[in-house]
Amino acid sequence: MNTVTSPLSLSDMIDRLPDLVNADEALLRRGRHLTADIMIEIDSEPHFIAIEHGRIVGMQHGPAIMKSWAFAVRGSSEAWGKFWQPFPPPNFHDIFALAKLGAFRIEGDFHPLMTNLLYFKALLAAPRGLRH
Repeated sequence: MNTVTSPLSLSDMIDRLPDLVNADEALLRRGRHLTADIMIEIDSEPHFIAIEHGRIVGMQHGPAIMKSWAFAVRGSSEAWGKFWQPFPPPNFHDIFALAKLGAFRIEGDFHPLMTNLLYFKALLAAPRGLRH
């Protein structure tokens, strides 16, 4: 009997972010001085992520009245799906390449993003390992 497993949805992948990030000692060490709230938007669905000392301590999905964030990365489900492939196609490997392509928008305070750039690049790319 041949069993086919269905691929994880983008929502499932983003729900796994706390486990992926919080289990990565190198990533936690890299973000140990970072505390910030960010937003990832897939299509029009916001996902708010609370980070304290590099650890994801909270996530909230869906619209929230008066919810603040330091910066947001917004993109279509198609763009996020390609970005989270184990080996993304050209121009879908990096958030800035996707922004240049017009597939992602990066908004808000760039200071926490740029001062912790390698941390955020690794955090955002963490779900790639979920798709084999």
